[in-house]
Amino acid sequence: QVQLVESGGGLVQAGGSLRLSCQASGSISSLKFVSWYRQSQNDEREFVAFIKNDGSIDYADAVKGRFTISKDNAKDTVFLQMNRLKPSDTDVYYCNAGKTVPGRYWGQGTQVTVSS
Repeated sequence: QVQLVESGGGLVQAGGSLRLSCQASGSISSLKFVSWYRQSQNDEREFVAFIKNDGSIDYADAVKGRFTISKDNAKDTVFLQMNRLKPSDTDVYYCNAGKTVPGRYWGQGTQVTVSS
């Protein structure tokens, strides 16, 4: 069983930045995919980005050029650096991991609020 704990959410003005962290309970390098999703109330969870254990990366079109996913295997942590934030980025952000995208394991989520 893998546990994922997100942190780093908060309130920021439009144009600002936040960095989210996803701490895994075990070796993050053993997880094939680690992804970030986001969800607004009454909406489906939306893919944001993934990083594969071979280092390959992909982003949703809505965040390309603004968000950067990275990982620190030594700390079993995946990061999501979010720059040039927009009010439309306001959501609960979830870390996800497993053999697919999305995978089996979800974190509890962290709220990101971008004010205009």
